[in-house]
Amino acid sequence: MLKNKKVIIFDLDGTLIDSVGVWNKIDEELINKIRKVKFDNIDIGKQRDTKLKEYRNLEDSYLAYCEFLKEKYKSDMPKEEIKKLRYEIADMYLKEVVDYKPNAEKLLKYLKQKGYTLCIASTTGENAIEKYKNYNKNIINKAPFQEIFTLIYSKGAVKNIKPDPEVHYKILKELNVQKEECIIVEDSLIGVEAAKNSGIEVITIYDKYSDSDREEIDSLSDYKFKEFKEILEYIKHEIEEKA
Repeated sequence: MLKNKKVIIFDLDGTLIDSVGVWNKIDEELINKIRKVKFDNIDIGKQRDTKLKEYRNLEDSYLAYCEFLKEKYKSDMPKEEIKKLRYEIADMYLKEVVDYKPNAEKLLKYLKQKGYTLCIASTTGENAIEKYKNYNKNIINKAPFQEIFTLIYSKGAVKNIKPDPEVHYKILKELNVQKEECIIVEDSLIGVEAAKNSGIEVITIYDKYSDSDREEIDSLSDYKFKEFKEILEYIKHEIEEKA
């Protein structure tokens, strides 16, 4: 799996950190604060992802998303106030609740020790990543981003986000490596599609919030794992055998 590999590119939300469910809680709390109509039983995460994908070419996709919430839930709050409230709710969650998935930090430290160059290629906003880097004690105490990753590219680093492969091409150019020397770790369909569009092999780590796309994810993946402990054991065995 890692034969001839030098660079390992990780997605962030849903892959390294268990944040998709947290964002669902953030939006659920937001909707409950602004709504004037009965709360529906929709999949909050799917609703958010669908709308953000629809608005991705707008100057402020999150403001458009908040305008959608205002209209759907008949809120009296201006969309700008809804966005501000969402930011305030998210601030606490991003600093105090978000954490690595089990054993993710162990894998990162092992790969770093073995000399691999580790990168993040994420559609997460720069503001959230800065909170993870500088304030989130769960992440800082286990495996600080600054010590682990050579490059961290957030949503704003590229014009075209996943499934466009632009962020991966940017990493290849920055590190002066070939795609055959890289491997990507992802959890979602758009992430796997971005990897395949770049021509780079992809490992998928299971995330329950991607279950609706499971069949397609599995068909596109080069390697599939349920959890990071499995990946770590597989890699250790591979490296020891080579030695």
